[in-house]
Amino acid sequence: MLISDQVIEAPNWTPDGQWLIFNAGGELWRMPADGSAEPDPIDTGSIRRLNNDHVLSPDGQTIYMSNNDGHLYAVPIAGGQPRKVSNTHSVYFRHYLHGISPDGETLCYVAVEGDEPRRANIFTIPADGGPDTRLSDISEPNDGPEFSPDGEWIYFNSERAVTEPGHAQIFRMRPDGTGIEQLTHDERVNWFPHPSPDGEWIVYLSYPQGTLGHPADRHVILRRMRPDGSEMADVAAFFGGQGTINVNSWAPDSRRFAFVAYPVS
Repeated sequence: MLISDQVIEAPNWTPDGQWLIFNAGGELWRMPADGSAEPDPIDTGSIRRLNNDHVLSPDGQTIYMSNNDGHLYAVPIAGGQPRKVSNTHSVYFRHYLHGISPDGETLCYVAVEGDEPRRANIFTIPADGGPDTRLSDISEPNDGPEFSPDGEWIYFNSERAVTEPGHAQIFRMRPDGTGIEQLTHDERVNWFPHPSPDGEWIVYLSYPQGTLGHPADRHVILRRMRPDGSEMADVAAFFGGQGTINVNSWAPDSRRFAFVAYPVS
């Protein structure tokens, strides 16, 4: 356990199980997964305004990250000068990274795009850079897209079946955007589905009914379910929200996952 007076967010577990990588103060940090040493910053060169959307390549060699300039970058796991991955668009278009395919070749992200009112839709892009592929084209917000470990699905949250403002639920679709299935059907507001590496479970963040977006400082529940939405159960309840599990935080053994709580003092 790490206790900090600084706001820390979005832990990743490295594929070798040795490290946790998280965001704080616009930078990335690394600490031993067993908590045996204090965190150290990861050098991200000239990119110093990172938000909490970052993923690790399956081989553990690269960190892909979102910066507050609206673009996606890649940096070696040991740190270094980032490489820009995303494209420049002629309209308002900001990238928020959430997933990487199991072969490490494709990133999936949410773009906040267009004129007011802006929309949040799901896209993919080659991890080495290349053309964007649109997977959704709707006015209702979408977020948190993440590949299943077999590459057959992308899990995400969306308000496409909204019954009241902000009422996000968990969905999945094929990597080409087809075959959309709704997996949760409850009154709570559900965000950020994360498949376990063995493909057996999904953990997601559940907010109280009536929550708009994914704010910080709320009483939240971490829930788990099978990939088809069955066997849903609560795992932990605490004060958290934005930053708790914005990215996949499963350990490689699929027996544990990391999260951040923000207890009220």
